[in-house]
Amino acid sequence: MSGDGAPALTVDGRGLKVEIVASLWHTDVMDGLVAGAVRAAQAAGADYRVTRVAGAFELTVVAEHLARKGADAIVALGVVVQGETPHFEYVCASATDGLTEVARAHAVPVGFGLLTVDDVQQALDRAGLEDSKEDKGAEAVEAALSTALTLRSL
Repeated sequence: MSGDGAPALTVDGRGLKVEIVASLWHTDVMDGLVAGAVRAAQAAGADYRVTRVAGAFELTVVAEHLARKGADAIVALGVVVQGETPHFEYVCASATDGLTEVARAHAVPVGFGLLTVDDVQQALDRAGLEDSKEDKGAEAVEAALSTALTLRSL
């Protein structure tokens, strides 16, 4: 499982604003990812807002806007499932490159909660649902808040 070796982060996010941007595709998976992200933001004591967008491709432009508006951390949540065409590669590469550029250009941490999977079951296993093996929504919030705190300390 991809979560092997992951750090256990305990984050004090009080005073930080985390923007959670989540796509609408694959409702069950996305509801789990968003719920995990919200739980993690609440547990850290961070202020948060959830904004929904059409799909994974749209995560980048909204993340860019939120970075310009002064977000302390951004979390991008989405699901792209491998299909029969190269569309998967284009969307994954565009979203990944775009979110990386937002983080670099604005020095704002972007928690990467974009699941790029071979099938829906792999996404469900990572969605933070009752039967899931991992909670990538929570992990993305913890990573983004932890990085925001590191940046503040430098």
